[in-house]
Amino acid sequence: MREMVSLILLLVLLVSASDAHVTKPNEENFLRCLRYRTNPENPITAALYTHDNSTFVSSYVSYAKNKRYSNPNDTKLVAIVAAKHESHVQATVVCAKFNGIQIRIRSGGHDYEGLSYISSVPFVILDMHDLRSISIDVSRKQAWVDAGATLGELYTKIAEASKTLAFAAGVCPTLGAGGHISGGGYGNLIRKYGLSVDHVVDARVVDVNGSILTGANLGKDLLWAIRGGGGASFGVILSWKIKLVDVPKTLTVFKVNKTLEQGATDVLYKWQLVSSKLPHELFLRAMPELANVAIPSKKTIAVVFYAQFLGPARRLMAIMNKRFPELGLKREDCYEMSWINTTLFWQNYPVGTPISVLLDRPSNPAGALFKSKSDYVKKPIPKEGMEKVWKIMLKFNNMFMQWNPYGGVMDKIPENATPFPHRKGNLFKIQYFALWSYANATEANLGLMNEIYDVMEPYVSSNPREAFLNYRDMDVGNNPSDKTDVGEAKIYGSKYFLGNLKRLMEVKAKYDPENFFRYEQSIPPVRAM
Repeated sequence: MREMVSLILLLVLLVSASDAHVTKPNEENFLRCLRYRTNPENPITAALYTHDNSTFVSSYVSYAKNKRYSNPNDTKLVAIVAAKHESHVQATVVCAKFNGIQIRIRSGGHDYEGLSYISSVPFVILDMHDLRSISIDVSRKQAWVDAGATLGELYTKIAEASKTLAFAAGVCPTLGAGGHISGGGYGNLIRKYGLSVDHVVDARVVDVNGSILTGANLGKDLLWAIRGGGGASFGVILSWKIKLVDVPKTLTVFKVNKTLEQGATDVLYKWQLVSSKLPHELFLRAMPELANVAIPSKKTIAVVFYAQFLGPARRLMAIMNKRFPELGLKREDCYEMSWINTTLFWQNYPVGTPISVLLDRPSNPAGALFKSKSDYVKKPIPKEGMEKVWKIMLKFNNMFMQWNPYGGVMDKIPENATPFPHRKGNLFKIQYFALWSYANATEANLGLMNEIYDVMEPYVSSNPREAFLNYRDMDVGNNPSDKTDVGEAKIYGSKYFLGNLKRLMEVKAKYDPENFFRYEQSIPPVRAM
């Protein structure tokens, strides 16, 4: 009898919710719907945070990295669902859809423009950080990783299972697997093994109807779309099935600095000529950054060269002496270590730091405000161009760039193999990143970022000027929260996806024709209005 009453109440909720979808968002019905849609064995109560909860603010800010967008008092935010079970995700999707409430999906919180935790219309944050299971199958060289698991957790699990397996993904250990992989997944194994999405073989996805799609039910077209097209346009990624890659027991890393006074511009120019043509096993990043900031009279630019080589130091030294002697690499600059220890090196941890730091998760509110942009470079930037950039960089208090080399297998993978199109013909990708501590410095820093972006225009890709989805940038085009204009979507979509945008829109029309899964830079269905 009790089950029958619950069923009747649920039907009433869904009917009224359906009416609410036509008129206006119904927040009370949404919250009641959540409780009735979940199984008593996995109650959603412990996963549900509203403004009345004493821990609401801490739940919000813990995974809100950019202080520019951190607003736990936002009255448009109905609730946070920190899902602890797949059924919580399903219930959130169904109840939000029926009650006219948008969803923002957050896995690790590395969201440069805060689109996973802000909206101008009533919305719920579906936080995935408690769905973090990882299973490793060494014999098949495969793994399942939940969307809320961090790369640090994934890398640690892999290393515990094998000393000669790895995964091609980013260098930051607190990245959430859900968003990082769905946007492409760029890391220091790219020249040898490509992107994270090049190693995804299956997924578990909650669709717009609240159903879980996986394996044969997922559909090849949807699997293609979420591997670089951004999962949040199509559904909710629960987990990924990934292929692991082979690495030697011994890798070599180094970090070498060159200031402008030490000829950094000349060395960086030569880097542009060789970095994409080095052996596939060698990834050599150049990172221009501000140096001596505390001493204004001595403030300068230093280019830090970070390298990772799949092999011993003696082989790396032979390659560098022959192909890039201008760097002046010395044997004492090189450190041999296991793959898992290189993940600590990329985070600038001292040699000997315990691997357990890779499991650390955020515990404090976002402490910095920042802005990021991206570019793709297809021909060397002349020295006079770099000198223009240095002049603007010196106006910042805290700013750096990452010049990430291409070449290797990226030249061999077709542009339409996944939605991520930035493959052949690139020398390197640039990330611009500025940080500041106080809101009153925002306008000045954003102005400087636009200035440096404008100065770089003659030296980067054009028609369109390409951008990387995981380095989210609202400046390349965006829609308001409450509607999706196809014309505007084509502007930012062409920069992120180039010729793959049309196919992404077709997949969207098939799996989410009413455009429920939308946000300011989402992919619209073909006929979206």
